[in-house]
Amino acid sequence: MALLDGQNRGNPPPRQPMLNLPPAVLALIGANVVVHLAVLILPREALGWVLVHFAFIPIRYSIEGLGGWPAWAGPVTYQFLHGGWLHLGINMVMLAAFGSALERTAGVRSMVILYLATGVAGAFVHFALFPGSNIPVVGASGSISGLFGAVLWLMARPDRFGRRSIRFWPAALIWIGFSVVIGFTGMPGVADGQIAWAAHIGGFVAGIAIMMVMLAIAKARARR
Repeated sequence: MALLDGQNRGNPPPRQPMLNLPPAVLALIGANVVVHLAVLILPREALGWVLVHFAFIPIRYSIEGLGGWPAWAGPVTYQFLHGGWLHLGINMVMLAAFGSALERTAGVRSMVILYLATGVAGAFVHFALFPGSNIPVVGASGSISGLFGAVLWLMARPDRFGRRSIRFWPAALIWIGFSVVIGFTGMPGVADGQIAWAAHIGGFVAGIAIMMVMLAIAKARARR
């Protein structure tokens, strides 16, 4: 022991990174932050152009039809726009938590697919309930809800001893109830204080469904 101590004397242990995030999560957070900064430095008159072209606006699909770029891209591009620093910060903190857990357990590809696909699903559910709305929808909240739904489903599955990390239905109902409440009451720091609660719930349900499919595919492959 004395010999080892002598060998290591004067050599500090390697430093651990302050944010030990997996690469895909870090890339998504970086993309969201860069987009937000880019929007902030644009002239004020250009903000409307950005929202029209890259936010998700339901009425464009119910009246104008789904024709040509960027209308078809809206369900994806809206996920990278945010209504303010608080909106961005809350979403990125939750992305770091839920996304990291998924990337480390399910892999990079599964996490990215879940992030993008559940955000799209959230936009579709919002459109189904509010097809005539001309209010731009922005934010990664639908995607974050989807990641949480996937994580919740994984945690609620029994292990080989029949134990569960969490009970699924109580947690799911709390999340859905919270989404509805903030949808009607609003959130400080978000543009106009309005929250697209339907996109939250749509993303959440899609995250559970996609994770169920992924697990079924993995189980089928394991049997081969």
